[in-house]
Amino acid sequence: MSKARKSGELEQMPPYWKEAVQELAKRDRIMRKLIVAAGESYPMKRGDPFKTLTRSIIGQQISVKAAESIWLRCKEICPVCTPANVIKTGGENFLKCGLSKRKTEYVMDLAGHFRKKTVYPEKWTDMNDEEVIADLTRIRGIGRWTAEMFLIFNLHRPNVLPLDDVGLIKGISMTYFSGEPVTRMEVRELAANWHPWCTVATWYLWRSLTAVPVEY
Repeated sequence: MSKARKSGELEQMPPYWKEAVQELAKRDRIMRKLIVAAGESYPMKRGDPFKTLTRSIIGQQISVKAAESIWLRCKEICPVCTPANVIKTGGENFLKCGLSKRKTEYVMDLAGHFRKKTVYPEKWTDMNDEEVIADLTRIRGIGRWTAEMFLIFNLHRPNVLPLDDVGLIKGISMTYFSGEPVTRMEVRELAANWHPWCTVATWYLWRSLTAVPVEY
């Protein structure tokens, strides 16, 4: 890997990441093991809001591997993911890539919102997390989980705890509760020790389950 590539990747690191990793490693011995096992790892920032939201919709309620597979097929028919290109490609072609009918409708609706400028992504950077979530969930097909993925991967917010994320819950179950089911209350109690770095803890729990980095 070239030095330029390394430099570019480092520029993508969330500004809080190193401090957060150090803090979590001090506070939580299990988290410290996950951090060591994962090595230098962090979510790459996605600068384009539409592409991030599209990938998040594709990833709803399926595994990281399945989502990546569908995304790669979508890229073959629509190499540049812009609202205009998605609309031009058409829903029928996205269905052939493995997207469900409902997700296809969501992606096409999202493209329509962006093309008609009925959403204002330039304002989201100045909003707090809950304000962004409230604004995004007005769009059909975007629930709280999808909005939280946007906070993590596009806005690089440091303290997002996606309680509806299957990977997070499974990671907590496997690493903290010996595989036993966990309740939302138990997750919140455990996460109290991670604040204000819940995004970082979530990332390492995801990485504990798969060698493929989560990406939206």
